[in-house]
Amino acid sequence: MSGNQWKFALVMLASALASGAACADGSGDPAVATSDNGKYVDKDGNPTYKISQDGTIDWYAFSGFRRYHSDCHVCHGPNGEGSSYAPALAESLKTLSYADFTNVVTNGRKNVDAANDKVMPSFASNVNVMCFIDDIYVYLRARANGAIPGGRPPSHEDKSQAAKDAETSCTGIK
Repeated sequence: MSGNQWKFALVMLASALASGAACADGSGDPAVATSDNGKYVDKDGNPTYKISQDGTIDWYAFSGFRRYHSDCHVCHGPNGEGSSYAPALAESLKTLSYADFTNVVTNGRKNVDAANDKVMPSFASNVNVMCFIDDIYVYLRARANGAIPGGRPPSHEDKSQAAKDAETSCTGIK
C-alpha cells in the first residue's frame, strides 16, 4: 500500500469507529432509532445506549453498570472482562443477540465436559437482575462496542420518573 492508500484506510477506519458503527454487535447496529422516557432502542427494537458528545451516558446504561457490578462481576469480572471461570461478557455480546442474552440470564446455561466445568445459574427469581436485565444488557452492549471505557462512568443522565416508576413496580421497593 502506498502512503496515500494507508491514509485513506486509516481515515475510513476512524470514520467507522467515530460513527458508532458496530458490525460485531450480536444485536446489530446499536444506533438509537427511538426513545421513550430516556429508554433507547435500536431499529430492531433491542435496548441500546446513548452517549452524548460530552461522554454523558443514558440513565439505563449507568443503571446497568451499577446492577452488573452488584450481581454479575463476581463471576464475569470487572467491566465484563471475564475471569478464570466465567466468560468476558463484553466480548460475548459482540456475537450474542439480545434474545440469547436474556435467555441465558433467565434460564442459565451449562457447559460441562472433559475440558469445561462452567455453569451459569438461572437468575429468573432474582429481582435485582430481572427487573434490570435490559439495563445490564445496555451497559454490556456499550462495553462490547467500546462505546464506554471500563470503570464507573463519569457522568450520566438523571433518573427519569418513568425509570423510578418501573423500578417501584417491578421490585416493590419505593
